[in-house]
Amino acid sequence: MKRYRFVTCALVCLALMATMAFAADMSLGTWKLNLAKSKFDPANLAPKSQTVKNEAAQDGVKQVGDIVDSAGKAVKTEYTAKYDGKDYAVKGDPNRDMVAVKKIDDYTFEFTNKKGGKVMTSGKVVYSKDGKTRTVTTSGTNAQGQKISNTMVYDKQ
Repeated sequence: MKRYRFVTCALVCLALMATMAFAADMSLGTWKLNLAKSKFDPANLAPKSQTVKNEAAQDGVKQVGDIVDSAGKAVKTEYTAKYDGKDYAVKGDPNRDMVAVKKIDDYTFEFTNKKGGKVMTSGKVVYSKDGKTRTVTTSGTNAQGQKISNTMVYDKQ
């Protein structure tokens, strides 16, 4: 009977630890851009809409983005990256072909975007402690050579 209780307790503890580890990644889920709370410089490059879906991947994240750009064109982007700061391929994004993501803590990530081996933009992603918002600050140069400085606020769906 003691052995049964020990095994049951051990299994419950393992399940709780796995659940807590999964829950600690605040980035997971679907995030919708809140245009009213976001700021874009230059303003005319603001997308009409954007939704980002983050799923767990080995030591990192798989991100799929659905964007309607400032011209009304639908763009679908995708990458899978570890949180190790190394470059990973990005599909479908006209402004970048590589991304590097580094996890700072449970709520903060840094990223660097490259195109053709050249750093284009970099920034930070911060998740609110309540897990309801995601703020992405980005600065650098887009593929057209324009300087950009954006603060994008997303709401969890």
